[in-house]
Amino acid sequence: MSTASQTDQWYASWFDTPYYHILYRDRDYLEAGAFMRRLTDSLHLSKSSHIMDLACGRGRHSMYLNRLGYRVTGVDLSPSSIAFAKAQLRDNTTSTSDIENDKSLLPIDASRINFEVHNMTVPYDGQFDAVFNLFTSFGYFDDVADNVNTIKAIHSNLKPGGYGVIDFMNAPFVIKNLVAYNEKIEDGITFKQWRRYEKGHIYKDIKFTDQERDYHFTERVSALELADFTNYFKLAGLELIEVYGDYHLNSYDAATSERLIMIVRK
Repeated sequence: MSTASQTDQWYASWFDTPYYHILYRDRDYLEAGAFMRRLTDSLHLSKSSHIMDLACGRGRHSMYLNRLGYRVTGVDLSPSSIAFAKAQLRDNTTSTSDIENDKSLLPIDASRINFEVHNMTVPYDGQFDAVFNLFTSFGYFDDVADNVNTIKAIHSNLKPGGYGVIDFMNAPFVIKNLVAYNEKIEDGITFKQWRRYEKGHIYKDIKFTDQERDYHFTERVSALELADFTNYFKLAGLELIEVYGDYHLNSYDAATSERLIMIVRK
């Protein structure tokens, strides 16, 4: 039996495997869609706004935003995720069953959405009314300087007066409530997951076997807190204007909030 592991840049390899999407296939599209509605309403974004979905994955938020009427550019480091998103557009298979009962959603407008492979630590060629970085798509970098580089890139990609949104885990809450071990079965594969907090990072070891081959991936995310981000924003010249603690946009509390959702303005 052979074993497969990851490259040094763990997120580049793990996010680009089909197993990442199998493991996390049950993410709540209804919740994601409701969050996008609340967020765009709270920012008073007009339908002419152009939104960047930074680290878009397979594009679930991008496509929902497009169906709300916005022009969207989704970018991600993973070529396979971007290829998947483009294939959905090409084949017109962008709908998901749990949002189809929402008659207020528009059909996908392929002329107002595009996907590109891009490294978020450097500026993209263009400026936007808003840049969204969602679902803890931050803090993976081997070089801590890339945290600041990413915030500076967001600054570069915003039009004057534009809004940046970073939706991150609330590290103090996550660490306090960390589940040390669990198993999850998806597509007949048993994913064994170990979690730990160590030296400023939250780790998740994921081990599984498929077709007589063993796999082991380790997710590592910096346990960044509000004070860390506040410092990054100052260095990048962005103004922190609001902090929410969940997808319903309730106030943030370090001890009890599940999320750390920060709104900045250029």
